[in-house]
Amino acid sequence: MQNLDDFIGSQLIYTYDNGWEYEIYIKNEDTIDYRIHSGMVGGRWVRDQKVDLVKLVDGVFKVSWTEPTGTDVSLSYMPNIKKMHGIIFFPKWVHDHPEITVCYQNDFIDLMLESREKYDTYPKYVVPEFAEITYIGHPGVNNEKVVSQAPYEGMTDDIRSGKLKFD
Repeated sequence: MQNLDDFIGSQLIYTYDNGWEYEIYIKNEDTIDYRIHSGMVGGRWVRDQKVDLVKLVDGVFKVSWTEPTGTDVSLSYMPNIKKMHGIIFFPKWVHDHPEITVCYQNDFIDLMLESREKYDTYPKYVVPEFAEITYIGHPGVNNEKVVSQAPYEGMTDDIRSGKLKFD
């Protein structure tokens, strides 16, 4: 992958050095879907998150966004060497009450916004981590089947093995 056109429409699974496993689908030039398979907010999944997506240099792409929770995320992908570096800025309330966010966020936007107002935002819980990309697929642009169900135990293995298909 060299250019944005190569990256857009990709699905990646990666494991941070701290053991958290995430999945992202680069749905189009300004939208992602994702699932969190393990970690502090494992079980969370989101569709149609608007992002800023740029190519930094050939083969290196940055995806950044702010979630309705108030969490800020910036991820730099290097798919050609199967590496990623991410930094997540969790608001204090997400760190203190992660269970509130473990859901299909799209159905609970009002709860996320209400929780931002109800609980403390600062200090932020900052998680800077490298990750190994363990899967790269290319289900194409705007494929609504890719992230269409909640994460389940063994899902990433099913994706990597081809048992779970998106066509």
